[in-house]
Amino acid sequence: MASPPHSPSSLPFPLAAASSNTTTANKVLIFLLMPYLIQTKFATADDDVAMEFSIGEFLLQYLKQLLDYHPNVIIDAKEQVEHLYKQLSLFIDSAKESMENRNPSYLEKYIVKQVRNLIYRSEDTVDKYISLAIVHKSRNQFIKAIHTFDYAAILRKLTSDIESINAEVKNISNIKVKIERVEIVDRHDNYKKAPFVEDDNVVGFQDEMENIITLLTHGSKELEVISIIGMPGIGKTTLAKMIYHHHKIKDGFSNRAWIYVSQSYNRKEVFLTILNHFIKLNDEMYGMTDEHLGEELFKFLKERKYLIVIDDVWTQEAWNHLENVLPKNKQQSRILLTSRIWSVAKHANPYRDPHKLRLLSREESWALLQKRVLFSKACHLDLIRHGMRIVDHCKGLPLALVIIGRILLERGTTSYWWEKVANCVNTYLSLDPQERMDEFVAKSFYQLPYHLKECFLYFGMLPGDFQISKQELIRMWIAEGFIQQKNKMSLEDIAEQFLEDLVDQNLVMVGKRGSNGAIKTCQVHEMVREFCKKEAEDENLFLEVKFDDQRSCLFSYLKLIEVRRLCIHYDILKFLSSKPYSSGVRSFVYFSSEKIVPLPDDISSIVGAFELLRVLSVRPLNLDHFPIDITQLIHLRYLVLSGNFKILPAAFSNLWNMQTLVIETSSNTLVIEADIWKMTQLRHIITNSSTSLPIHPFRTGNNDSLIHGNLQILSTVAPESCKKDVFVWAPNLKKLGIRGRLSELLEGTGGFNYLCNLNYLVNLKLLSDVYPYPPFDGRLISLPQVDAFPPNLKKLTISGTLLDWDHMSTLGMLENLEILKLKDDAFKGNQWQTEKGGFRNLKFLYIGRTDLVSWRTSAHHLPSLRCLHLKHCSKLKAVPLCLSRVSNLQIMDLYCTTKSAAASARRIQQHKQSMRAQKENQGTGFKLSIYPPN
Repeated sequence: MASPPHSPSSLPFPLAAASSNTTTANKVLIFLLMPYLIQTKFATADDDVAMEFSIGEFLLQYLKQLLDYHPNVIIDAKEQVEHLYKQLSLFIDSAKESMENRNPSYLEKYIVKQVRNLIYRSEDTVDKYISLAIVHKSRNQFIKAIHTFDYAAILRKLTSDIESINAEVKNISNIKVKIERVEIVDRHDNYKKAPFVEDDNVVGFQDEMENIITLLTHGSKELEVISIIGMPGIGKTTLAKMIYHHHKIKDGFSNRAWIYVSQSYNRKEVFLTILNHFIKLNDEMYGMTDEHLGEELFKFLKERKYLIVIDDVWTQEAWNHLENVLPKNKQQSRILLTSRIWSVAKHANPYRDPHKLRLLSREESWALLQKRVLFSKACHLDLIRHGMRIVDHCKGLPLALVIIGRILLERGTTSYWWEKVANCVNTYLSLDPQERMDEFVAKSFYQLPYHLKECFLYFGMLPGDFQISKQELIRMWIAEGFIQQKNKMSLEDIAEQFLEDLVDQNLVMVGKRGSNGAIKTCQVHEMVREFCKKEAEDENLFLEVKFDDQRSCLFSYLKLIEVRRLCIHYDILKFLSSKPYSSGVRSFVYFSSEKIVPLPDDISSIVGAFELLRVLSVRPLNLDHFPIDITQLIHLRYLVLSGNFKILPAAFSNLWNMQTLVIETSSNTLVIEADIWKMTQLRHIITNSSTSLPIHPFRTGNNDSLIHGNLQILSTVAPESCKKDVFVWAPNLKKLGIRGRLSELLEGTGGFNYLCNLNYLVNLKLLSDVYPYPPFDGRLISLPQVDAFPPNLKKLTISGTLLDWDHMSTLGMLENLEILKLKDDAFKGNQWQTEKGGFRNLKFLYIGRTDLVSWRTSAHHLPSLRCLHLKHCSKLKAVPLCLSRVSNLQIMDLYCTTKSAAASARRIQQHKQSMRAQKENQGTGFKLSIYPPN
């Protein structure tokens, strides 16, 4: 990477003072704001740019919580904190959020980095003060007396630091820093160069090309838009070029044009370029306005059949500017559009889903590399071995393979060079002088709105090929402060929308989708992950701890002091043995597929080394008890632990900032002794065992406890803990899991009847667990009445209840139920007869491990059913043939069922295919999966 135009020590101005002799029109106006809220605004003659750090509102909310709910914690510096809060509030009211979609200059990056460092320094000052104050207040009077003078000295320094930062903010926020931007003016500066694409040596696009050519040359006489979308470097332009030059397209469209749009475009230039494909331009046309040129283009195309390829469209506005001059002339004209962004393509044609390009298979990737370097000639085994390593690293991305192929072609076909490149694929991808992989990703990254950038870079912390749960990811985003409250949307809903936006940009790939079609897991391509790592490490957002061939840690203690987050993918014990320390690290995340038993002092070393942690995720560490030292991390918001826990100690309630607690324990039960009722920031309590909650203050006569409006998830809780006061305490629950002897909950005067007051509860799990007694002891006689269920329940999972199938009629009357999962003997008996009027909105049905023999139903009984999954239904004779008449049914999955059930499913498939053949637009296809196939 090139060096900035000025070194930090030789900037043309002091950071805290304005340069007074700048006379050019290019100016950078920077408003530096205090912790968590800084707006950096770059104003030039051509543009008005604002970089809004979304973490600004995070501190504002944090300070408000301190002032409103924990004033005793900051009592010794309350005046300074209130002053800081007022300054932030005044500024945020006047802050104007905007963002220019461009790659900032090195000088601008340097300034933003300095601003970020000021944020971090201020943040650490506030949190260190809070830590010290809480420790001091927890001491008894005798210990307090001993520490009176040293505490007072440290307190004076911290208070002084807060005051000095306040003063610095007050001064800096009014400074207008003018920077004379060094620009090299060239007559080609404004020329947009289209990407160079080679039409030969293409692999893997044949099927896609034929499908799209069919769409272009057949079908309606109306003008239609066909879109190709995909991630950076996947070959959208390459495929469009292949199609554009195909003989069927040349024969079918005598009027063809190709236009490259890109991120910045000029309407007039676009119209001139299209017209130039059809007619010879003259001086008069060059002098026309864009409106006049648009009219000329419309007139020319009005009575003609045409094909226009619009390559690299980035915004809906760009399409809107072009659409009006393209006549809908009923000549079977077509538009072929390429874009990275799904919503842009869908906007251009709401009635047809875009064609999303897939990654190449391993075999296709090797064939492409062979073509590029060896011209498809045979090669010796060494080259194949090294070549397949390169292929595995490129993960099916055509551009990466093309770049590496060009490098290998230049260096020759020696085993030495192939091995060298195979060992450092990422390095060579960033060195290619013609096309750098990171620049392709950067184009998408720099056009993201600022609130998505940190969320996107966070993917760089994950290991390669790692699919992270959507829920885990958004909880971490929330704990990191990336997500801010908007309107009445929950933080989780906002975070989920952010993730959908990144998927829409084709920067994040969906791994799996849940039963409701929502994202379940996601990941980024290896090339995208490398970009995230490089960009984030440049900004000290996080550091991936690496090891050399001898398994020694490779990290700089100086770098460790600067970064805010640490991610480790293996050998955490080796890292901890190196005695790391940094008071600035806020996140410690350990991802590994292997479970490790740590030494007793390992967790203590994490607590001692990183005292201001907000996020601690060490799931691969198999702990034999809850590490009490963790309760010293009072700023902790997100905690993931696993091991053999039986008790969550009372000291856990010291973590008053805690938002998400995830405990995975091998113990069948977990007892929470901590006073979680006072932990008002808790949003998610997630355990895999039957968890007993502490007695609520309502039951002890203490009614001072606040209603807990933040709690979204409580899973899995013991039935005996499901009391009225618990649900009164958490009225906004969205997901509830209950595990244990369910008869105590569902029958008689159990707590299930109070669920009807949970208006926001949409996901309920009822898991029967009577261990160490036999499962039959957990059998339920009946289900509660329909009006006892949560009124807006959409997803219900039941397991081990051994209910009679007759009670399915109760579930069929749940009006909003869309997803029903019946796992491991939820129902027992030979026959299930559905009833008319039941399950009107059920879309997903899962039946697992049951002795069901006969299932009788009607197409009218399950009218909305889309997906049916049958697993270990070892006695089921047949899947009802009438389901073939359920028009919405699209997916049927049979796993380890009977041969007769599989045969009936195939008959349903044949019937579906026959119905679709009779009526071309009948449904969107039917997918049947049977395992084992025989």
